Amino acid sequence: MRGTRNTSVKSSLSLIAAGLLVLTGCSAGGGGGAGAGDDSTLRIVYQKSGEGSPLDTLMQDVKTQFEAGNENVTVQLEPVEGSDEDYATRLALSQRSPDTAPDVFYEDTFKVRSDVDAGYLLNLDPYLEEWPDWERFNDGAKAAGVADDGATYAVPLGTDTRVIWYNKNVLEAAGVEVPWAPKTWDDILAAARQIKESQPDVVPFNMYAGTGTGEGTVMQSFYELLYGTDSQLYNEDQQKWVVGSQGFVDSLAFLKTLYDEELALTPAQALDPNIWQAVFGEYLPEDRMGGVVEGSYSPSFWQEGGMFEWAEYGDVMGVAPFPTQNGQEPGAVSMSGGWTLAIGANSQNPDLAFEFLTTAMNQENLLKYTVDNSQIAVRSDIADDPTYLESNPFVADVSEVVDVTHYRPATSDYPEISTAAQQATEAVITGERTPEEAAADYDAAVRDIVGADNVVEE
Repeated sequence: MRGTRNTSVKSSLSLIAAGLLVLTGCSAGGGGGAGAGDDSTLRIVYQKSGEGSPLDTLMQDVKTQFEAGNENVTVQLEPVEGSDEDYATRLALSQRSPDTAPDVFYEDTFKVRSDVDAGYLLNLDPYLEEWPDWERFNDGAKAAGVADDGATYAVPLGTDTRVIWYNKNVLEAAGVEVPWAPKTWDDILAAARQIKESQPDVVPFNMYAGTGTGEGTVMQSFYELLYGTDSQLYNEDQQKWVVGSQGFVDSLAFLKTLYDEELALTPAQALDPNIWQAVFGEYLPEDRMGGVVEGSYSPSFWQEGGMFEWAEYGDVMGVAPFPTQNGQEPGAVSMSGGWTLAIGANSQNPDLAFEFLTTAMNQENLLKYTVDNSQIAVRSDIADDPTYLESNPFVADVSEVVDVTHYRPATSDYPEISTAAQQATEAVITGERTPEEAAADYDAAVRDIVGADNVVEE
């Protein structure tokens, strides 16, 4: 899901075992990989989110096209089913050895710099200079693939934003005015309490929390809160991580209120890595949830051919920007991320790998993927295409918040910082720590991760 999720120890161990089995299978027999010296095989590793996965459809289409144009080349697709953390673990396993490293792989934007530092990604600058289509990509999206050395190591598939997705039926039954446009955090709580009072079997307003939903916890929940305060996660001017933040405490306190008052899912449900599937596939379509903070990609699950087809979603669902804490400027907040395609630094066929990547990224293929996955376009000739502009009822709404969006700090130590923030939310919703105690634990963790010289108190 979309932003991402840490797994339990049990699921991680199962995944590692499965990953090793897959890797063994790839190395044995006639398959081999580019890293194993097979000049006619390209190995492509990517995430598959159930049946009807737009990315899987893209890769299957490109495999057919590529093999038709390169008769001596075999494209070996290796989809990984599961959460973002499942995928990250599987990818990390494959990258540990040149014999198992993929030629082309799906890469989360926030992992680019850390994976470049680890030596996993190929510098694409020499190839991009010769690719005319590169000029059609949005400059902001391009930046997601740039590392500390200024070189580009990944090409964006699309980008996204986060908004409140609300069920009109639930809100109207509770007497909440639709279209709904909360201006403060208190407005959200007021509506949620109103829903709880009128419909006790409905989850009023869900925000993810805990390590179970991994990156989804911060991208679809905690950062919406934090960046809506007068605090921030990282001071870009000083290039230091922020500690001692009142906004951090306030954000944890808001989550505590949601969970303590039973306005969100239960803590046990929140820790389930796959709870997002129930949100998209059951709670919202069955009028059992008032609202949730989720991504601009949400319609991809409900569209025809999506994971949870729901013909009425365009009529039942509504969208609202997530408000700042007290309605202060700019009034709303969003988070943006996105995914890329990258080429393995150990690929024995970098030219073929880049040809595969650009085939996936051509206008026709990327337009279909952008529409099917409800992405925000990164190519100018897609952003202006009528097929894209008419692809779902919410394209304009989710695009408007680009003006107030934020991006995760693209530093190599960010993944550890993110985990510390997720742990803080989990400690609060389970009652193990107060917001103040959990924030102090986070501050200590940040100092341990980056060093005392790389933090600033705000």
